[in-house]
Amino acid sequence: MSPFLSVLSSVVAWVGAMLAAASVAVIGPARLRETWDGLRGRIWDARRAVALVCVVLLASAVGRQALLDVSRLFGIQATALIYGLEGGFVAWVQATFASPALTAYFSRVYVYGYAFLVAFPAIAYLALPRTADLRRLLVAYALNYGIGLVLYTLVFAHGPRNVMPDMVTPLLFTNQPDVILLASEVNQNSNVFPSLHTSLSVTVGTFAVLTRDEYPLWTAVAVPLSLSVVIATMYLGIHWLTDVVAGFALAFGCVAIAYHLVDPRDAAAEPSDAGEGRRSGSEPAAED
Repeated sequence: MSPFLSVLSSVVAWVGAMLAAASVAVIGPARLRETWDGLRGRIWDARRAVALVCVVLLASAVGRQALLDVSRLFGIQATALIYGLEGGFVAWVQATFASPALTAYFSRVYVYGYAFLVAFPAIAYLALPRTADLRRLLVAYALNYGIGLVLYTLVFAHGPRNVMPDMVTPLLFTNQPDVILLASEVNQNSNVFPSLHTSLSVTVGTFAVLTRDEYPLWTAVAVPLSLSVVIATMYLGIHWLTDVVAGFALAFGCVAIAYHLVDPRDAAAEPSDAGEGRRSGSEPAAED
């Protein structure tokens, strides 16, 4: 097995185990069985949102290198501007708080915790009788990636570990050197503004708070985990504080837009069984 596949399989195995454990603890066996019975209907109801996420991810994968070239040639050269704005804040964070225990924790949070954090809400909201929250989540994900891709193209900037190598250590790669094989496949060191790790994590945390009546245990897990991911982006020397602030703004904006696009009246109109509408001859709930 190649080193890349070895790292990928490790991440998939750990995240899969975390998803299985969380599904039992948060969703519960009874609701999981109900979800399985109505799975096709619920996926059908969310088909437009699913398709939107797939299109955005495909566009990102196919156009990433070309858009990076465009950004390098024509984008706003923002590295010096960001450095002038916040100086050595990230270097101060590392110099003040870095320790072997924290480095191990934030490295695992950045890789395994983040993947789990983004994946689990889709399972949790799919298990709800109505699909409005699932569709809102998927639309918010698509907006994060789509707007993030546009901003990566418009703004060309390097992260603090590239700008201040004598002051900021790439702690993720020194603690888990194999992870660089995975990171190089999904990201570029000039894709820093905004921090999508931040925006997607804060998006999940925000949804967890908004749906706390459905999954109070998930809220108690998601909020501190999402904040840990945010801190990890700076502690590990990957993102500037400016990137993180922009990530918060992007997250809140995407959640607000998703709630606007997926009208709350949709949830009231949905049948309690996602497949009931089609069995009775009515049309599935549509997304605005």
